[in-house]
Amino acid sequence: MYIASILTSPETPVLEPALVTSLRDAWGGGDAIWLMPDVAAEFALDRVPDNLETVWADLQALNLDVLVHPVVGRRKRLLLADMDSTMIQQECIDELADVAGVGAQVADITARAMNGEIAFEGALRERVGLLKGLNSSVIDTVLSERITYTPGGKTLLSTMKAHGGYAALVSGGFTAFTAPVATHIGFDEHRSNQFVITGETLTGDVHPPIFGKEAKVEALDELTAKLGLSDKEVLAVGDGANDLGMLARAGMGVALHAKPSVQAQAGFRVNHGDLTALLFLQGYSAEEFVT
Repeated sequence: MYIASILTSPETPVLEPALVTSLRDAWGGGDAIWLMPDVAAEFALDRVPDNLETVWADLQALNLDVLVHPVVGRRKRLLLADMDSTMIQQECIDELADVAGVGAQVADITARAMNGEIAFEGALRERVGLLKGLNSSVIDTVLSERITYTPGGKTLLSTMKAHGGYAALVSGGFTAFTAPVATHIGFDEHRSNQFVITGETLTGDVHPPIFGKEAKVEALDELTAKLGLSDKEVLAVGDGANDLGMLARAGMGVALHAKPSVQAQAGFRVNHGDLTALLFLQGYSAEEFVT
């Protein structure tokens, strides 16, 4: 048994009952259940529709996402989340680089690394090298003046944790950012890279080892073992190529507003919802959200 989830952004609710009914009838689904009016609905299916990709593409033009996934085990016990452009709306290193006067150069490297065009580890070292000499006080400035949180993050964590979930922020970024971000949103722990700082100055180096794609998979292995969970009980979310390993391993791996190459390889794609979409996919209604 499967569930078809149709979602859109809560900020611009455009999901019409007629569309849900039409799709349900075309696919021979069960009764429609509304998880949030005009934003999220679902219905049961016996199988994955043959024309799912075609319908997905058509609905993208209407600012709608459609996902078909198994009913069994849909509520997850472990959340693994990327930070940059996932839990927050910026790339922290790009913001630091902008202050340092090398913003365009670093942003270009970031974009290519996140789309899988160049190796993450080398790209990280190259970008950090361009920050050599930057005063570490700029980190606090970026945090307070440039970082904004993706809508729905606190609700996602509060709701999953209220139902026994555990949440880890796993980032290819830096602990100087993941620590305050994790605390603000409510993560149980965070894992990422560390700048080498001498006095109050960034040296342009990173403490080894690099926390990248494989490290995120290792975090999944370590945390499932620690918590006594299986991969199927994991919800992973990210947007970049360095997230693909954990997205593939997780029972539900969601590419959220992801780079094109990541969407092409991800099993679940959400392009129009915010982080509460991950609750709708688990079958939570808006009335069940913990805020």
